[in-house]
Amino acid sequence: MENPKVQEILEKQLLTVAKAVEEKLDEEIAAIDRLDDDDLEALRERRLQQMKKMAEKRNRWISLGHGDYSEIQAEKDFFSVVKASDRVVCHFYRENWPCKVMDKHMSILAKKHIETRFVKIHAEKSPFLAERLKIVVLPTLALIKNAKVDDYVVGFDELGGTDEFSTEELEERLAKAQVIFLEGESSVKSGAETRRSVRQSTNPDSSDSE
Repeated sequence: MENPKVQEILEKQLLTVAKAVEEKLDEEIAAIDRLDDDDLEALRERRLQQMKKMAEKRNRWISLGHGDYSEIQAEKDFFSVVKASDRVVCHFYRENWPCKVMDKHMSILAKKHIETRFVKIHAEKSPFLAERLKIVVLPTLALIKNAKVDDYVVGFDELGGTDEFSTEELEERLAKAQVIFLEGESSVKSGAETRRSVRQSTNPDSSDSE
């Protein structure tokens, strides 16, 4: 018996919300209409400056090796790499299947997130670093921000405990640590390939690292 009253209350609430949204849109349209040529020119100039800064930032990232998944050949080079970039994901690896699985995901993410430097270093050939950073389980990702190791992804435990995790799952974990950006101008989205499990690779012994 109370249903008609409930329905009436809901309709009134929806009408109130719709009216508020409409008024807000009317205000924004009116504000745009009030802009004169000088205001519009100032907005265009500000947008151009923002685009220019973003382009400069991207060019700097690319010059530092962002966009590629590369290997650090010597331990001493590790320090110059992490000092040059604000955000670095470093894969400590050895030649085994789990590390090759991680290689595939890292290669995809390196191309997708040019705001972050993606690198790998052979753990067994880097005993000083491995000991200093307490690297025991391989693969381990060291998540580095402002030249300091901020977090780790150790093995596949956080990724479902299996090598069949998707690139998207790793991407979300890195975003949670704020070492990559999930949205915005700094990310280059590449679509459905993030959901592809690299387990499906036709050649499990190959590596996509560059």
